Amino acid sequence: MTFGWSSSVTLLFNFWDVHGPAGMVLSVCVVLLLTVFYEVLKVWRLWLSRSSKLAQPQSAYAPPYYGSESTAALECSPSESSLTPMEPPPPAANTTHRWLLHAIQTALHMLQVSLGYMLMLCVMSYNTWIFLGVVVGSVLGYFLSFPLVVHK
Repeated sequence: MTFGWSSSVTLLFNFWDVHGPAGMVLSVCVVLLLTVFYEVLKVWRLWLSRSSKLAQPQSAYAPPYYGSESTAALECSPSESSLTPMEPPPPAANTTHRWLLHAIQTALHMLQVSLGYMLMLCVMSYNTWIFLGVVVGSVLGYFLSFPLVVHK
């Protein structure tokens, strides 16, 4: 199979049967928007994961970090007795919150994987216009959502 430039294609389902340039432009726009949504969804899941990790309390067992592995850092490193917690770890009061967050992450993952496979099947129609719609949508989605990744 090879890529073609035709304006006739069936995408994903029998009812999405494209005939003519107007239908192809509309289909490319829909695929482009789906791809932008896919990229935004990836960033949203990453942001949600990061924000949930920031909301968790730090472990009382974590040793301090001195930033260097030199011998000077080893000389001033804490002893084993200082690694024991000063107070007992806090009880898991946010169990319901964590399960809800996990359920949301799971649903978003399911949506992301499903959408990714649907976009892959669109590309496998071997229509160059649809392929370009997916590529441009991916670039546009990454460009729009990238500031959300680096924003703290």
